[in-house]
Amino acid sequence: MSVFRSRPALRWLVPSAAAVVIIGGGAAAGTIVASADPSLPDRSAAQLLVDIQNAKVDGLSGTVVQTADLGLPAIAGVTGGQGDADLTRLVAGSNTARVWYAGEDKVRLALVGTLGETDVIRNGQDVWLWSSKEKEATHLTLPAGSGKQPEALPSGVPQTPQEAADKALAAIDPTTVVSTTGAAKVAGRDAYELVLSPRDTASKIGQVRVAIDAKEHIPLRVDVYAKDANSPAVRVAFQQISFTTPDAQQFVFNPPPGTKVNEPSAADVEKKHDEIEKNADERKTAMAGEPKVTGKGWTSVIEAQLPKQTGAGKDAAQLQGIIDSLPKVSGSWGSGHLLSGSLFSVLVTDDGRVFAGAVTPETLYQAAGNK
Repeated sequence: MSVFRSRPALRWLVPSAAAVVIIGGGAAAGTIVASADPSLPDRSAAQLLVDIQNAKVDGLSGTVVQTADLGLPAIAGVTGGQGDADLTRLVAGSNTARVWYAGEDKVRLALVGTLGETDVIRNGQDVWLWSSKEKEATHLTLPAGSGKQPEALPSGVPQTPQEAADKALAAIDPTTVVSTTGAAKVAGRDAYELVLSPRDTASKIGQVRVAIDAKEHIPLRVDVYAKDANSPAVRVAFQQISFTTPDAQQFVFNPPPGTKVNEPSAADVEKKHDEIEKNADERKTAMAGEPKVTGKGWTSVIEAQLPKQTGAGKDAAQLQGIIDSLPKVSGSWGSGHLLSGSLFSVLVTDDGRVFAGAVTPETLYQAAGNK
C-alpha cells in the first residue's frame, strides 16, 4: 500500500500539479528503462511506479515552491487587476510553503506570503490554525484515536506531486505513453524522471514529468508542459528537503502576544460541518443536472450547466462580468465565450452550458455540437 494512502498527512508535504491539468490521464507502463546517471542503477518505468507505491517515510521537512504560468488573459478578480492574491498566484505566480512531518499525529504546514504566514499544525489531538496577518488562531481538539487531518488548509497552499502522480497513474490505460529521461537533481538529491505523454494530439498537455527521489522514492517535483513548450506551465517542487525526523518542538504552538484565540466546542465544530454540507447541497441543487464527461483520458471534456441565478446578487453579477470579458466565439454549435490557456480551455455557451478540458477549443466546439 502506498505510504500516501496509509498516511494521509504525507499528501500535504510532497509537491503536485493542479488537478485541472491531469484530467483523467492514464498511463500504460511498459518496460522502458531509465538511462540513468552512472551513479544510479537503471530502473524501468514499471519499477519506478512500484517504488512510489512502496515508499516509506517516517519523517521529513522542507520547502515546497509552486509556480504557474497558465497563459491566461488578465481577468479582474481571477488573474489580474483585483481579487484574491492567493488565487492569482496559483494561475500566474508562485507560492511557498514550509513543511514538517514526524508521523500521522505530528504534522505542520506553513504557507509563507508577502503579508504574513498561515499555519496548520497537528500535535497529537491538538490542531491549530493560525494566521499571522489576521492575528487570529483557532484551536481544535480531535477525538481520541482520530487519524483525521484538518480540512481547513490555507487558501493557496501548493498541492503535492504525489497527488498529481496519483491522478496521472491511477487509471492504467492506453491513453498515455510512459517513458523516462534518466536522472535529475532536485533539491540537491538524485532522482529518476518519469515522463507521461498523451497519445491524443487534441490534448493541450505535452508532457508531465515526475522526478522521483532515487533513495526514498518520494516524488520531489512535478512539471506540466504545454504542447511544444520548452518550460513548464506548472511546477511544484521541493526547493529543499531533509528526511531527518523534525524535533518535537516544531509541533508545539504558543500563540504570539496579541493573538485572538478561538476554541470552538465539539458542538460548534459539528454545526459548522453541517453548514458546509448544507451549502454544498444548495450549490448542487442550483446546478441544472449533474456534470457529465465525454471522451477519455487526457482529452476528457466535462460538460455542466451554469448555476441557476436566483437574483441579481453580487456573486451572479461578478460571474457574468467575468464571462462577458472573455472573447466571443461562435460556430454551428451556437455562440458563447472562450477562456483558453496553455493547458486547458473553457467554453461558456450563451444558453448556459459549460465545457472544459485540457483540450483545444475545437474539441470543446465539437462537444458543444453533440446535443
